[in-house]
Amino acid sequence: AAASGPDVVARIVAEPLGRLWGQQVVILNHPGAGGSVAARQAASAAADGYTLYMPATSAFIVMPEMFPNLPFHLDRDFVRIGFVAEQPMVIAVAPSLGVNSLQDLIALAKARPGQILYAANARGTLPHLTAERFRKEAGIELRFVPYAGAAAGLQDLVGGRISMIVESLGPFLGAIQGGSLKALAVASAQRLPKFPDLPTVGETIPRFIATGWFPLLAPAGTPDWIVRKVGEDLRTVLDQPAVRQKLAQLATFARPMSGAETTEFIRREQELWRPVVKQIGVTQ
Repeated sequence: AAASGPDVVARIVAEPLGRLWGQQVVILNHPGAGGSVAARQAASAAADGYTLYMPATSAFIVMPEMFPNLPFHLDRDFVRIGFVAEQPMVIAVAPSLGVNSLQDLIALAKARPGQILYAANARGTLPHLTAERFRKEAGIELRFVPYAGAAAGLQDLVGGRISMIVESLGPFLGAIQGGSLKALAVASAQRLPKFPDLPTVGETIPRFIATGWFPLLAPAGTPDWIVRKVGEDLRTVLDQPAVRQKLAQLATFARPMSGAETTEFIRREQELWRPVVKQIGVTQ
């Protein structure tokens, strides 16, 4: 949807791509039905290079489980052009909870099983999946409170109604810097350069990585030369310091990949998250 993570990231990349191509790149949002509306529109578009598709993580992780009988298949009906960027999830708490590290949070949750309420986006979103995976791997009990977005959850956290929240880092930057929210750990592979004192979740729970990500696809049948050209131009744009800086301001990090690398990355992510999706029982 407009002003959502995918929309903002797409606009940051579309502008320099348009300059490179000498024509405007128009962003069209088709929200609804867990991402299947947008996917259906893109899958049915002409395979001529004029329609590209940039889905969010949930399209590959949750949508196939939520809507198993869709008339299209992301592997069959789309070709991977490349990878745009990723957004690491962060685990944060209210300062009033009195914990200063992820280890402290785990210890408190074990002492008070089921008493810590956490906010995340609606059931089956990546923040929810991340929190449930963390809960299981840490061996603790937490209570999930769904919210329509990060802002609503943050408001209730500041108001003292909940104690913990999981979301991508971007929406929390102001609250963290202002002291109304305490970030305990980020679920990236390494510590973030702008937050060198913020530990990774993996420092406490080995190999725990959770990021939202945005690949670029085209309808199946798009000529190979177009796919290669767009992929090369995407990499050129993502290597531009100005683009990287704009993305980094949203705690979003460019990660150029080839189409083959993108395909392999998505496959690994699907294997990682499929058991979590089945565990929480995401259905329509």
